[in-house]
Amino acid sequence: MEIIPAIDLRGGRVVRLVQGDPSQETQYSLDPAAVAAEWERRGAERLHLVDLDGAFAGHPANREALAAIFHAIRIPAQVGGGLRTLRAVEDTLGLGAAVAVVGTAAIRQPALLEAACRAFPRRVALAIDARDGLVAASGWTEGSAVRATDLAARAGALPLAAIIYTDIRRDGMLQGPDLEGLARMADATAVPLIASGGIRSVEDIRALAELRPGRVAGAIIGKALYDGRLALEAALAAAEASC
Repeated sequence: MEIIPAIDLRGGRVVRLVQGDPSQETQYSLDPAAVAAEWERRGAERLHLVDLDGAFAGHPANREALAAIFHAIRIPAQVGGGLRTLRAVEDTLGLGAAVAVVGTAAIRQPALLEAACRAFPRRVALAIDARDGLVAASGWTEGSAVRATDLAARAGALPLAAIIYTDIRRDGMLQGPDLEGLARMADATAVPLIASGGIRSVEDIRALAELRPGRVAGAIIGKALYDGRLALEAALAAAEASC
């Protein structure tokens, strides 16, 4: 299971939000490239980059910061936030992303997700961000009547790199991952799952590895790393031991 540090970008800065709320922001760095390089130096093999401005605006907005990150690191990075056209997906991959993460467009424009997967097989991930089991969109500001498991099942036939599942209520709350929701997602699709939201300890990492052995391919960790609650080295060791 991969341990994937998150870098959330807002106005070219590294920040964290609580449950996606822009009014509850903590700033961690003015130099995203330096943060990315440090995670790589400490052993990360993949990064998760989120263009928060893009997610709220509906189109990519932190291109300069992303380009600086790609210049600073050698490891692959997956990028999401505002990728709601095929051109935006193509441009993000062309900029240097290993994987483009599509979320809102999968609900509003299912044909776009299919077209992106056909154009870039195994280089597109589906972000399913859920609140009480229902998918949210537009930077988590809008709800829907679509069940997370139904969306995962429908997307299961596509050549996706992964499905990234986030329980919005746990994001930034350090309350542990949504193990029940992840178990339901694992039952709904055979696409590799990446867990996000609430991960705070090595015990959480062990629980993810044991949930459905081999089904949770990665764990995205944000606030716990930045606040020093969980050291990246300890997370990596726990994931390796669990495997």
